[in-house]
Amino acid sequence: MQPATELICHFIDEKKQEFGVVPVCRALSVHGIQIAPRTYWAYLSHAPSKRELWDAAVTEIMAGIYECGENGRRPPESMYGTLKMWEYLQRQGIPVAKCTVERLKNNSGWHGRTRGRRVRTTIADPAASRAPDLVNRQFRTQRPGQLHVADFTYVPLVTGRFCYTAFVIDAFAGLIPGWECSGSKETEFIESALRQAMDYRKRKGHVLGPGAIHHSDYAEVDVKPENLGMACSGCAR
Repeated sequence: MQPATELICHFIDEKKQEFGVVPVCRALSVHGIQIAPRTYWAYLSHAPSKRELWDAAVTEIMAGIYECGENGRRPPESMYGTLKMWEYLQRQGIPVAKCTVERLKNNSGWHGRTRGRRVRTTIADPAASRAPDLVNRQFRTQRPGQLHVADFTYVPLVTGRFCYTAFVIDAFAGLIPGWECSGSKETEFIESALRQAMDYRKRKGHVLGPGAIHHSDYAEVDVKPENLGMACSGCAR
């Protein structure tokens, strides 16, 4: 499928200073994108479309909000994200689509202010002892159960709160043999996911024995190898 003429002409615009219009058109034709130089020159001389004119008008309005004025300040509406900005423009009698607001904001690099609270799942302790890196970024394995890679993250809930979820991935096939959810990031919740993975492999006939490695980047979780019957590996952070 050939790209739209507008996209092809934009590409020629970027390269014409270096190579010239005719050579660029010839190179594109060799690669199956047919466009004649006269098509490019006709595109440059055409009148702006209704969409281009509307985008320019809305962009100018939004620039007066998101860009600093003569006094070096911006109005309070500059903190609005896509949804609030769209609603604000609607109240001002500007019938613009929400997707258009988002597209023009992204094109201009404008961002509102978010009030979301960042959740830190791990806090590194420089004084704590770390498990040696037994993997060294080599995650290819020859059999199931040879290497388990684990991590945990937080999942937002519809109530506005969140819970922690730990995943254990068998590096051989990308299988998730164990997972666990918890309201707190305690060691027991991580080890429970690992025990699930070990039990799953046992039921499938792949008992984890000597040489099996559990690799993670946990900072404040101290998973004991003797509790799991497998070697624990950690990556540097």
